Amino acid sequence: MNETVEKINQLKKQKNAVILAHNYQLPEVQDIADYLGDSLDLSMRAKNTDADIIVFCGVHFMAETAYILSKKLVLLPDITSGCPLADMITKNDVLELKKKYPGVPIVGYINTSAEVKSEIDYCCTSANAVEIVSKIPSDKVIFVPDKYLGSFVKRKVKDKEIILWDGYCPTHLKILDEDIKKLKKKYPLAKVVVHPECNLAVQELADEVCGTSGMIKYVKNNPQVKTFIIGTEVGMCYRLKKLFPEQEFIPASELAVCPNMKKNTLGKILFSLEEEQPQVVVDEEILKKAYKCIERMYTLMGIQ
Repeated sequence: MNETVEKINQLKKQKNAVILAHNYQLPEVQDIADYLGDSLDLSMRAKNTDADIIVFCGVHFMAETAYILSKKLVLLPDITSGCPLADMITKNDVLELKKKYPGVPIVGYINTSAEVKSEIDYCCTSANAVEIVSKIPSDKVIFVPDKYLGSFVKRKVKDKEIILWDGYCPTHLKILDEDIKKLKKKYPLAKVVVHPECNLAVQELADEVCGTSGMIKYVKNNPQVKTFIIGTEVGMCYRLKKLFPEQEFIPASELAVCPNMKKNTLGKILFSLEEEQPQVVVDEEILKKAYKCIERMYTLMGIQ
C-alpha cells in the first residue's frame, strides 16, 4: 500500500497532476487526494487548477464536468464508475420537456451527463440548488433529474411553480425513516443531518438537510454536539471524523454505499497516472453548450 502511495506521489510531481476526490470515495483515496469536496467544490478546483493532468476520483459525470471547465487531460481511474441518477434522464428526454413546456427554463442537477447539460438552461448542485432556483427570472421552472432534491427546493422556494422529473439516487433511498427513528432512540442527544437526495420522510426527521459541504459547516457550527447521525453515503462519515476527531458520526444506514464511488482504488489511480488512461473527453459542440449552463450557475452565484 505504501509503495503504491509513494509511486502515485512521485508521478503527481513528475507529471504536474492533481488528484480531486469526492467525499464518498474510499478512505485511502480520500487520504491521497490533493482536494476533497462535493461536486461544487471539485468543479471549482478543476476550473482553477494549474495542473496539467486532473485525476478525478468520483463518477463519470463529475469527470466530464471537470473536462468541460478545464479542458485539461482528465483521467477517471475507473471508467465504468457511472451514476444511476444521472442515467435517469437523457438528452432526448430534455428535448421532449422543451416541447411540452416551451419557454420554461430547465434547471439540471450537476448529476447529469454532458449531453443533458448541453440542452438545459442552468446547472446546480445540492449545495446551491435553492439559491439557483430562487434567482432564476421565471415563475415556473423544470427541475431534473432528482425528485427528492427538487421537492426540497420546492419547499424552500415557494414563489415558483417547480415541475419535477421522476429521478432518484438509489444509494440515498436505502436510508429509511425507520433507520433514523431507531438511531434517535439509541442516541437521543444526536443531531440528524441528511442529504436532500434522501426521501421526504427521512428529510422530515432531520435537524438539517444539506449537501456534503453543508454537513461540514453544520458540524463546525455545532461544536457542543458530540454525536451526529449522518444521512448520506457512508464515505462522508470518514471525512467528517478526520475533520472533527472529537465528535462521533453514525451513518444513518450502513447500506448507503455507492458502488460506483467505491470503484476508484489506489491501484487504478497509479495505473491512470502511469498510462494517462482512461481519459474522459467531451465532444467540442456538446462542451460549448454544456459550459453555458454551468457558467449561468456561476453567474447567479456571483462567481467569476
